[in-house]
Amino acid sequence: MTTTNAATAPSVVSGTTQTSSSSSSSSSSLSSTTGATLAGNFQTFLTLLTTQLNNQNPLHPLDTNQFTQQLVQFAGVEQQLKTNDSLSQLVTLQQTTQATQALGFVGKTAVVDGTTATMKQSSATWHLNVPSSATVDISIANSTGQTVFTGKYTAGAGADIPFTWNGQGNDGTQWPDGKYTITATGKDASGNNVGVAAQVQGLVSSVDLTQSPPLLSIDGQSYTLSQVKSIVATSSSSGS
Repeated sequence: MTTTNAATAPSVVSGTTQTSSSSSSSSSSLSSTTGATLAGNFQTFLTLLTTQLNNQNPLHPLDTNQFTQQLVQFAGVEQQLKTNDSLSQLVTLQQTTQATQALGFVGKTAVVDGTTATMKQSSATWHLNVPSSATVDISIANSTGQTVFTGKYTAGAGADIPFTWNGQGNDGTQWPDGKYTITATGKDASGNNVGVAAQVQGLVSSVDLTQSPPLLSIDGQSYTLSQVKSIVATSSSSGS
């Protein structure tokens, strides 16, 4: 894709993401309530069964079929309690795995879904996914929503097509560094709409392990692990 004059400075990611802390809290509360209720029913059933055995009429003992059915129910409730404990352990292990995986991203450059990038030193880069050859209309807006640049480009089909903007508006104005949001729409040769998705990349500076799932901090914004599409390999230069 042809772009405006591009600087070589690496792009920094921005954007927003919804956290799942509230849903996780609700799920934990529901699980705790269910377990407490089930445990209470288990104890109540055990008390009733013991009382029934202690007070049965010797001349009319408890029917064998009924007694067997009650024992089966007793075993079923006990098994459910053990299953709940096992599930809780699995959830804990999963959370530990997620935390360990998230920590491994710190210091690496990640590519995530997003349309907002931070321009630094008059350079901002997005990565576009174009499913088929198309004419792509680009519009860039600043943090207040003001459109600062528009352009039309021809792009071949492909994923991770870089688009770098040098911060200059259509009238030649040099816009200051900051957050800018891209909107990209495409049409093929027949005039049919082509969906164009945008991604941004940036350095993972930290991980918030208090959230479930953990949140990666990229350029001051939070992303979940599921939003990470790839990790950009960095090549080290050796001196002569």
